[in-house]
Amino acid sequence: MNDSNISAAAERRDLIILGGGLVGMTLALAAARVGITSHVIDRADPADLVAEGADGRASAISTASWNLFTNIGLADRLDGLGCPIDSIAVTDGMKPGRIDFTPKAEEGSLGRMFANRDLRIALFDAARDEPNIAWHVRTEAIRRDRDGHGVEVELADGRVLRASLLVAAEGRQSPTRDEAGFALAKWEYDHRAMVTGLFHEKPHGNTAWEIFYPEGPFALLPLLDDAQGRHRSALVWTVGEKDAGGVIAMPDAMFVNEVAERMHGVLGTISLSAPRMSYPLRFHHAGKVTGERLAVIGDAAHGMHPIAGQGLNLGLRDVGTLVEVLSEGMRLGLDPGDAQLLARYEKWRSLDTFMVMSVTDGLTRLFGVPGRTASAVRRLGMGAVQRIPTLKRFFMDEARGMSGKLPELLQA
Repeated sequence: MNDSNISAAAERRDLIILGGGLVGMTLALAAARVGITSHVIDRADPADLVAEGADGRASAISTASWNLFTNIGLADRLDGLGCPIDSIAVTDGMKPGRIDFTPKAEEGSLGRMFANRDLRIALFDAARDEPNIAWHVRTEAIRRDRDGHGVEVELADGRVLRASLLVAAEGRQSPTRDEAGFALAKWEYDHRAMVTGLFHEKPHGNTAWEIFYPEGPFALLPLLDDAQGRHRSALVWTVGEKDAGGVIAMPDAMFVNEVAERMHGVLGTISLSAPRMSYPLRFHHAGKVTGERLAVIGDAAHGMHPIAGQGLNLGLRDVGTLVEVLSEGMRLGLDPGDAQLLARYEKWRSLDTFMVMSVTDGLTRLFGVPGRTASAVRRLGMGAVQRIPTLKRFFMDEARGMSGKLPELLQA
């Protein structure tokens, strides 16, 4: 439901979720499925977020994240909108010795690529139909109070909401996380991601390409053909911050030429299919993700290089874990803000998050070392992965999000 339909706005609910983006709204829906009620607060207007052309980005949804969407009833709304990733080709500058990650037929795809707009439409439509969600849009929290009895949030329009637990899903610049004093391990990569969509002459065959250059990775991610039957892929091209201004200033024709040069003709002739966007790349990891009646999830808790496409998926693992911990505790009669439950959530997520982010950061640094010797060593290692099934299985399980201890919502 939307804010105009909410009566008794001060009614106490189980959760107050600050941020109604992909992670925050998925949490609200997953919680609602097990009877956990929530207030969701978002400063944006949903109509703006789903407007045609407002956001040309796409996200890789891992197998585990797709299981979550299926288990909370979103799969039908998303059916036919995602492009399967049937294989991933990894190469060091298109030199010999690439790795091909292709699961067995019975294992299904390595994930699915969705336009962010389609994900938002599905989430927002489901939220409007869910009585356990009170959705407050075009407003923000101007006061957040937490104590032993509960949580109280005052909105910019004067309304006061109450709950047992506050969840910060506000993204990388989370004011709630900063207000709570959670220390961040963080550093700049001195890189910028250039993001857009491409039309291309040859079909992609549902293959994602990860091409590593010393200045940064260059990823081509398969999308469904458009309504006119044109082949499409999403592009995430990482460039050094010192070169970013020049790339941003390029006319479209020059930009396309630079992209084509790095693609080595694998998809034939190309042209732009979406607006060009860019954003700086940073690493951050909150040392704590819980406090008194507070949990921090998604990009508010962790942000990484997009090299492995795991940022959103890591946030969705937060969702599945938090809902499982809260629902089990509430079945035992515990309050959703109980310190024991939050301690269990933090312990479960801290190891998994650290492992995924460490691997991602390590890959970023390994493939960013320039020079022929470094390239030869990388290709030697890639050849070993290509030949050794157990190593290949490890990396495919990571890509599918099926490693480690998974919450039930992320299991098939």
